[in-house]
Amino acid sequence: MQINIYAHGFTTTEALREHVTRRLHHALGGCADHISQARVRLSDVNGPRGGADKCCQIQVRLAHLADVVIENTEADLYVAIDRAAERVGRTAARHIARQRRPVRISSRQETASNLLMEG
Repeated sequence: MQINIYAHGFTTTEALREHVTRRLHHALGGCADHISQARVRLSDVNGPRGGADKCCQIQVRLAHLADVVIENTEADLYVAIDRAAERVGRTAARHIARQRRPVRISSRQETASNLLMEG
């Protein structure tokens, strides 16, 4: 899985890059075979004014499925990364599980299709 990290409004440190990489590998570990790329966009919305303005947006490209995009904003950038990674992991796993589930036909649909075939 390729991880691309982009920062807007500040420069990233090696420690921050390692944290993002570690959290994504942990959160997406079970889905790694279905993921080609993860893009992480980090930003400081308010700049020096402070407040709950550290934003982490994670976009995950799933094979044969729509991308999963999760965004979280917190006062602490590391908390925003942690929460966004947890959410993207759960959401990606749910999308993959839905893809694997067999399509079930209700008894009404089955009866209707049988009547059409007989008629």
